[in-house]
Amino acid sequence: MKKFFLIPLLFSVFMLNVASTCSNDDDSNDDDDNNSSSAIITQTQNTFVNGSWRVTLFSEDGSNQTSQFSDYDFVFETNGTLTAENGSNTMSGTWTTGTDDSTPKFIINFSVTNGPFEEISEDWQILNTSATRVELKHVSGGDGSIDLLTFEKN
Repeated sequence: MKKFFLIPLLFSVFMLNVASTCSNDDDSNDDDDNNSSSAIITQTQNTFVNGSWRVTLFSEDGSNQTSQFSDYDFVFETNGTLTAENGSNTMSGTWTTGTDDSTPKFIINFSVTNGPFEEISEDWQILNTSATRVELKHVSGGDGSIDLLTFEKN
């Protein structure tokens, strides 16, 4: 009779141990996602504040609009300010970073109400960052259109 009592008890202990092990695995995956987003954001921040940058691609819903930024040099300051200059025009804005549903974002804001600088004033998903190139993507909340923005270091 004692043997029959021990079998269910041992089975219950075994099942509790399995359940707690699975729970710990799920938590560590969430931490990895958050750490990965943080690393991408930090890398992008550190990259942008070094030197000046040019737009080498701005595609708005499949239409190449890169020429609207020709000759503009972009400088991202550590205090979150942003300037774009082409010799005769200077545009001032701000930049910051964040996450949206664990997606690393780079947010650009120029205080204009029309033109190309309004079009790049968005929350951009960070696709790829290297020492000399940053690739960004924005998906419109209205119609789902996709914009691409690439900066390359001068």
